Amino acid sequence: MSTFTLPQLPYAYDALEPFIDQETMNIHHQRHHQAYIDNLNAALKASDETSDDLDSILQRISEYSPAVRNNGGGHFNHSLFWETLSPQPKLNPEGKLAEAINSTFGNLENFKAEMKKAGLGQFGSGWVWLLVKFSGSLAIASTPNQDNPMMDIQSVSRGFPILGIDVWEHAYYLAYQNKRADYLDSFWSVLDWSVIERKYEEALLKIK
Repeated sequence: MSTFTLPQLPYAYDALEPFIDQETMNIHHQRHHQAYIDNLNAALKASDETSDDLDSILQRISEYSPAVRNNGGGHFNHSLFWETLSPQPKLNPEGKLAEAINSTFGNLENFKAEMKKAGLGQFGSGWVWLLVKFSGSLAIASTPNQDNPMMDIQSVSRGFPILGIDVWEHAYYLAYQNKRADYLDSFWSVLDWSVIERKYEEALLKIK
């Protein structure tokens, strides 16, 4: 039977301050993410699912219950989120990813502006993504709740997410209150582009 566990963070809860505060990190990781994992394990047990490949489950999410969709997405999305953050991040993309961003969005600042626009435009809870579409091109998408572009329920912009910004209020409300725009601006100060570059290369290999 599948049993997923909470990933350990590669940095302390206060390491991302002042951009993401310690209390938010602690609650977000220990309570919210842990709850998604606990509920996902329970939902998969009820469905007699034996696979421990979460990517495969999400790509066939239409075959599963809403509980697997919500909590499986929550586990995947948060795991990606933690991995891409760093107290000592590489602040600009290079190489093939930088070239793809420039050719798709014009330049990095335009890309960030489009991500912010998508983040502010996401009504209620959800995520904003940079993804590699199955065609190999980059795209920006937003999804509600804990959905993501990998899920087969998406009608547009399906692909492999390589960067996700959590715009649920629990991700930022203690420090930013209702100022989602300020949170979206601060996010880039702790995003490690070296991780996004690696995930871009991995995504390209998956679609070959």
